[in-house]
Amino acid sequence: MAPPEAASLGILGGTFNPPHLGHLALAREAREELGLGRVLLVPVQAPPHKTDAQLPAARHRLRMTELLVDGEPGVAASPIEIDRGGPSFTVDTLEQIHASHPDAELTFIVGADSASTLPAWRQPAKLLELARLAVAARPGSEREDVLDALAAVERAGRDAGSEGGMGRAARAARVHFLNMAPLEVSSSQARARSARGEQIEELVGPAVARYIAEHGLYGAGAPGRS
Repeated sequence: MAPPEAASLGILGGTFNPPHLGHLALAREAREELGLGRVLLVPVQAPPHKTDAQLPAARHRLRMTELLVDGEPGVAASPIEIDRGGPSFTVDTLEQIHASHPDAELTFIVGADSASTLPAWRQPAKLLELARLAVAARPGSEREDVLDALAAVERAGRDAGSEGGMGRAARAARVHFLNMAPLEVSSSQARARSARGEQIEELVGPAVARYIAEHGLYGAGAPGRS
């Protein structure tokens, strides 16, 4: 991972299967709205809670992510989880970045649907100590769901004997709800269109679309996992 030359760093993780223009729009919005010095898009090596037989090799997903962000100021792809290997847990990634760049303020960029499941994540209290949240709207997920999830993490910490604790106002201060409408593009759309032989440039951009075609990713019977 290239050293971030910034005091504030955003991290947007995911399978990026494939990365699409919605991911880029989210990174751009978080960077501009929060004044972040840089946003890193971080493809997972392996999702920790599921196995996807159609998931292309990590090198393909990283390269597509690099192509997606090429030329975008303040946005870059990071191989940190791929280089680390094994299941990709967000808290491990944040700890690794914090250890390398202890003076950088970290912001974890996440959809409201995922943020609402934080109590089930690995070491969610530690995650919230390492980074604030920038939450993007998702259909069917409300701000209160996210705040309730943060409250549940806090309760679990108290039950485990942790000292201190945040009140609701303090929890709210650790999360910023981005002012952007839910995205109308998804990786599943891109995969489905590709499998049908349809054009996907409007979803993923020309460089990623070319890469998918050249490597036979997502085509019928050709998952491109090698």
